[in-house]
Amino acid sequence: MPQPPDRRRRYQAALVVLLTVLTASGCVRRRLTVRSNPPGAVVHVDNQRIGSTPCSVDYVYYGTREIRLSMPGFETLTVNQPLPPPWYELPGIDFVSENLVPARLEDARTVSFNLQRARLEPAEQIIARGEDLRRQVTPVGAAPVVPASAVDPFGGFTPPTGPIDPPPVIRSPPAPLSPQPGSTPAPNGFRY
Repeated sequence: MPQPPDRRRRYQAALVVLLTVLTASGCVRRRLTVRSNPPGAVVHVDNQRIGSTPCSVDYVYYGTREIRLSMPGFETLTVNQPLPPPWYELPGIDFVSENLVPARLEDARTVSFNLQRARLEPAEQIIARGEDLRRQVTPVGAAPVVPASAVDPFGGFTPPTGPIDPPPVIRSPPAPLSPQPGSTPAPNGFRY
């Protein structure tokens, strides 16, 4: 028995609304923005260069990210930055927020870092520290440390000083034997 037109229109309208909700279902956009003081530092997130501060990058998974900032005249800064999920991205709830909510959810995170000026030590201090370390490592009465310039680079092997013989000549293999009369050729060209 056919349905009345009002009921059919309601079903059609409900179907259109359901399809619209399913096709326009939401998603979550995760974006990390990195800022630095002073701006202009080169940013690497998980060993991928993303640009100079301030800059942003989209990401898929939550967790700890390794953020590295470097800039001439400043010390390189490496930070393991945790990015925990918000409440609507916890397991179970995330299915609803990513598939059934008819809106786009934004999860924007911003992290800021202060870079420290690089400390330049005078050459005399570096040399003095090296001498102190050498005295700590070399016990009294031990063999003296030999400078690198006095070490034989060939490890006792003396390279030849005269002319070097040329490499031997490689001769081509002999020509194949001619087939015997009456033999049958094989598919690969050989005769049996």
